[in-house]
Amino acid sequence: MKYFCSVAFSAFLLFPASPGSVSAQTPDDSLQARRSATLAVYLDCDRCDEDFIRTEIGFINYVRDRAQADVHILVTTQASGGGGVEYTLTFIGKDRFAGVNDTLTFTSKKADTEDMVRQGMVRTLKLGLIRYASRTPSAEFITISSTAASPNAEEKDQWDYWVFSISTSTYVNGEQASTSASLYGSLSANRVTKDMKINSSVSFDYYENKYDYEDYAYESYSRGKNFNSLIVFSLTDQWSAGGYLSMFTSTYNNTEFSVTPAPAIEYDLYPYSESTRRQLRFLYRIGFTYVRYNDSTIYDKTSEQLAREGLTIALDVKEPWGSAGISLEGSHYFHDLSKYNIGVFGNISLQLIEGLSLDIFGDYGRIHDQLSLEKGGATQEEILLRQRALETGYRYFVSVGLSYTFGSIYNNIVNPRFGSGRSPF
Repeated sequence: MKYFCSVAFSAFLLFPASPGSVSAQTPDDSLQARRSATLAVYLDCDRCDEDFIRTEIGFINYVRDRAQADVHILVTTQASGGGGVEYTLTFIGKDRFAGVNDTLTFTSKKADTEDMVRQGMVRTLKLGLIRYASRTPSAEFITISSTAASPNAEEKDQWDYWVFSISTSTYVNGEQASTSASLYGSLSANRVTKDMKINSSVSFDYYENKYDYEDYAYESYSRGKNFNSLIVFSLTDQWSAGGYLSMFTSTYNNTEFSVTPAPAIEYDLYPYSESTRRQLRFLYRIGFTYVRYNDSTIYDKTSEQLAREGLTIALDVKEPWGSAGISLEGSHYFHDLSKYNIGVFGNISLQLIEGLSLDIFGDYGRIHDQLSLEKGGATQEEILLRQRALETGYRYFVSVGLSYTFGSIYNNIVNPRFGSGRSPF
C-alpha cells in the first residue's frame, strides 16, 4: 500500500487527488553492523557504466550520500595526446579511513570500444579498493584472482530505497522583432530493489513566441503537463510483470486530458543478471485510454474511450568488438486495426580493424494512429513554429559515421595547455 501512496502523491501534484503519505522505515541495528563489516563506497563519476560496475564489483556497498561513505571515489577525465581519454581515479578515505588516500589512472585509446573502457575502469577500481577492503572483516572473502566476494546485500535505510529528484529550467531570448521564452519543471520519485522497481514523475512545460515585424504581429503559446508511473515486479530471473499509468494534457496534441493504465509483462531470453552484457526482451502491454480533446478532431470526436495493445522486441549487446542494439515496436487500437504505429530503431558501434570504427544509428516508423489531430488543421504560423501536431504517415532518422586512428599507441601524455587547441576567434 505504501508504494501506491507514493505514486499517488506524485500524481496529486499534477491532478487533484486525496493526499497520500510515505512511511519511513527506521534503520535497525543490523545496518550499522553490516556497514562496519563491508566497505561503503560513494562513486562520483559522470561517464561510468554504474550498472556494470555494480555487477562486476560485489564486495562493497554502494551508497548514494558521500557523507555515509568510507571511501569517496572521484573520477575525472582529460583527453590524451593519442586521441583517447585519461581517467584519473582519486580515492579519498573518510571516517575510519581518514587520511588513507590514493590516486590511480588508466588511459583508453581512441579506437577502444565501450566495453574495453568499462573493463579498464573496473580493473582500476578493484586495484584501488583492495587496500581499503583488506582492512575490513569482509577481507576474508576476497582473493586477488577473484571478481566475486560476499554478495552486495541490500540494506534497509530510513528512506526505504526511495530517491527523489526535483528540477526546473527556463530561458528567455529575443531581439527587436521577436522574443521567445520557456519554462520547464519536473519531480520524480524512484525506488529500485531486486524484487521491485517503481519510477514515477510529474512534469510541466510552457513555451511562448512573439513576433512583431513591420505590419505583421503574431503570438503563440504551447503548454503541457505529464504524469508517468511504472511499477515492475521481478517474477523470475527472466520474467517480470507490472504496469504503466500515464496522464497528460497538451495543447500541441489537442488533448485537454488523457489517462491510460496499461498492464504489461516482459520476458528476457537471457537472465536479467546478464543485462549489462546482453538482453533480448519481449515486452507486451495492453492499455485502456480515456481522452478529452481541446477541439473536435478530424474524426468529429470531442472525447473517446479507447483500447490498444503493443509489443516491443529489443536486443542489446556489448562485447569487446563494440556494441549494438535494435528494437521493433508496434501498437494498434482494437476498434480499428488500421490505426496502428510500428517502428524500428537500431544502433551499432563496430570496431572493424585496429583503429577503424563504424557508428550507425537510425530509426523508421509508420504512423497511422493520430486520432487527436484537430479538425480544420493548423495555421501557417502554427506549422512554421511547430505549435500543432501535423498529419504524417512516416518518420525517419539516419546517422552514419566512420573514423580511423593511426600512429603511436603509446602517447598517453596529457597536456591541457591552451585547452583543446581550437582558435578563440
